[in-house]
Amino acid sequence: MITKEVIRDKVYELYKQAVIVLGDDVKKSLEDALKIEEHDLAQLNIEAILKNIELAEEKGIPMCQDTGLPVVFVKLGNVEVENLREGIEEGIKKATSDVPIRPNIVDPLTRENTNINVGDYIPPIDIELIDEDYLEITILPKGFGSENNNAMKMALPAEGIEGIKEFVVESVLKAKGKPCPPTVVGVGIGGTSDLCLKLGKKALLGKVGERNPDPQIAKLEQEILDEINASGIGPMGLGGKTTTLDVKILKAHTHTAGLPIGVCIQCWADRHATGRIYDK
Repeated sequence: MITKEVIRDKVYELYKQAVIVLGDDVKKSLEDALKIEEHDLAQLNIEAILKNIELAEEKGIPMCQDTGLPVVFVKLGNVEVENLREGIEEGIKKATSDVPIRPNIVDPLTRENTNINVGDYIPPIDIELIDEDYLEITILPKGFGSENNNAMKMALPAEGIEGIKEFVVESVLKAKGKPCPPTVVGVGIGGTSDLCLKLGKKALLGKVGERNPDPQIAKLEQEILDEINASGIGPMGLGGKTTTLDVKILKAHTHTAGLPIGVCIQCWADRHATGRIYDK
């Protein structure tokens, strides 16, 4: 059996890693962006971001003051698990106090802080059942400078692919510099109103710089990315060629009468960490 304590320790480890160490794919994408930028402010901003990433790793401290709201993705295989939610919550509490991580979770009405980054329905936990012999946990700390700029539309089927492209580009350009670009944009297409946004967030877990294996989706990702970057918003909204590092799309089947579109914007700190636990 995978015990609550084992889950707690793994979640603590992943949350700590996610807020301190940025993935190599995102770092490479930022380095590549620096090479193509001609705008002085754009170069200075990307250089500052890369230096910030380097210092966070060297000093073992979070790369951003907004350590986000912890979003958890679980792949549950053919293993026996004890108190999954309790283990996850305890891992988050431990990371909050020991790393430390800024307590961000408040009551939406009273604004009273729980001080433990856990609260009613928080963390949100997405569970996917898989036919494997392990439990896989991913922590995605989602900052709200970017989260506040998410968007959802219940489009009409007749709007089609052009309508999807137009809405995603419009949503990102409307946000301008508020989500701390260069961003990563997750897009969910289909499903229901809540599912398309969840897919958009899940899309952020994909590797930056890799296209979707579905050629139609890959083409759409590239077209949206090119349109956003042609806007000239640039790093931190101060001008340049790199407003977005990548666009990642996931789709679900949907009702014949609908075309839900969810846009989930992530800042340059596209932070997440994944680990597996085997039932030994």
